[in-house]
Amino acid sequence: MAVSRKGASRDSGPTGTGGGMDAVSATSGRHPRTRGRNMNLRGYADAFRARLRLGERGPILVALGLVVIWLVFQSLDDNFLSPRNLSNLSVDIVGTGLVAVGIVFVLLIGEIDLSVGSVSGLAGAAFAVLNVNLGMPEWLALIVAMLSGMAVGAVHGFFFAWVGVPAFVVTLAGLLAWNGLTLFLLGASGTISLDEEGLVASLTSSYFGAAAAAYGLAALGIAAYFLVSHRNRNRHKAAGMPHRSLSEIWVRTGVLALIALAAAYTLNQFQGLPLALLIFLTIIVASDYILRRTRYGRRVYALGGGIEAARRAGVGVARVRILMFMVSGTLAAIGGLFVASGLTSASPTTARAAGSGMLLINAIAAAVIGGTSLFGGRGSTWSALLGVLVIESIASGMALLGVQDAVQFMITGGVLLAAVTADTLSRRSAGARDRA
Repeated sequence: MAVSRKGASRDSGPTGTGGGMDAVSATSGRHPRTRGRNMNLRGYADAFRARLRLGERGPILVALGLVVIWLVFQSLDDNFLSPRNLSNLSVDIVGTGLVAVGIVFVLLIGEIDLSVGSVSGLAGAAFAVLNVNLGMPEWLALIVAMLSGMAVGAVHGFFFAWVGVPAFVVTLAGLLAWNGLTLFLLGASGTISLDEEGLVASLTSSYFGAAAAAYGLAALGIAAYFLVSHRNRNRHKAAGMPHRSLSEIWVRTGVLALIALAAAYTLNQFQGLPLALLIFLTIIVASDYILRRTRYGRRVYALGGGIEAARRAGVGVARVRILMFMVSGTLAAIGGLFVASGLTSASPTTARAAGSGMLLINAIAAAVIGGTSLFGGRGSTWSALLGVLVIESIASGMALLGVQDAVQFMITGGVLLAAVTADTLSRRSAGARDRA
């Protein structure tokens, strides 16, 4: 499998946005996953409207919004949907996307982590100092940088879960403290350049050039989705539970196949499958599996649904909270290394560098725009992928059109406000029905 370098430049958790707790049909009272075989278009529409009324926006609205964004920018500039631009976009989303995945874990328990931008910058600075200034081997400096993020998350979790300091205050203090430590490590210059041929730099500059790599990944994802969906259907059917029909599974698999194969074809028109994208998707899949298929993940959703109920159910609240902040810190560190890789330098002084305020804002916005609730208990790691695609698509389109960053910030802020407003109103509506 050849590797080349750049020349220039489902179901989710118990209440997740990707599927989780299915809504009851508004007109018939039927569960959308029926035991029969006659789930027609009207049934899908009823189930979708019921999901919205229950406060679950799901990925469909976000995906439709992303399509609209792409069509608008393509109409304004023919290069937006070109293989080169889309391939670059698939790499640009990784750094912010990884930080957003970590944010999702914290949001699921109803908390916030304001330190992720500073933690990402600290990881990049730690790697640069250890490798470039002190001569430590890259692989070892990389591990130390990731462990630094985990350690920072453990510190935040300890003060929040055991001492009782609000997460907002703890992570706000961390934002300031770790940013100061980053500036101290980088010294007077504020920037340390990385080896352009080194391990970290290759994270965003390496591609699998063979066409079979992208198509193989697409085929693997399609097959895995079908097999898991079919297995779940059989298990639910055997237990007498509501389940999807085979026709619905085939339709969903077909839609996924079209998207995956189209993405693979587009990537192969440029330089092939980016290594960064492969790592990003692997982390998302692994995180999604942990949240949806393990006892640990069920405890996370339970805690987000209500602290007292989770405690009475035997959930170790303090332990889960600490682990969530450790996951957030670790993924922030990894995301910071990818951002530093794209810039081939460690520097929090530029607007899009690891450690900058924009990375924090974009990461939180990506998680929320993608469908993760700010109130806890609802969301999935796939929402980070959708949200960061929206944000980076806006950034890419604005860059092609030569629009200044100020306009981009205003548009992103508007999209974020719309997402939070929808989440708040749908949650309020669901609460009013429950009280009635």
